Amino acid sequence: MTRARALSPAARSVLSLLAEAGAEWSHGYDLCRRAGVKSGTLYPLLIRLEQQKHLEAQWLPPEPGRPPRHVYRLTALGHRLAADNPPLAAPSTRPVARPA
Repeated sequence: MTRARALSPAARSVLSLLAEAGAEWSHGYDLCRRAGVKSGTLYPLLIRLEQQKHLEAQWLPPEPGRPPRHVYRLTALGHRLAADNPPLAAPSTRPVARPA
């Protein structure tokens, strides 16, 4: 599938975090926190990436005191997408010089 649009900064950040995790599974709350993305942005993004075969998802069984959790990791196709779309650089915090 050919992408028609550029990836959003949020998508680039999430892909980067998942790529860093390698074959390890990541859960949504951790991705929200580490990427600085709100859940209303993250979960639709994860669903879309899974539908496009860029990541796989599974449910982990409940642990004592914790409900089942949905976890995610990149597929080979997702790793290529992440490599081709690194996170955007943070904007500079230097003051902008104003013309006189």
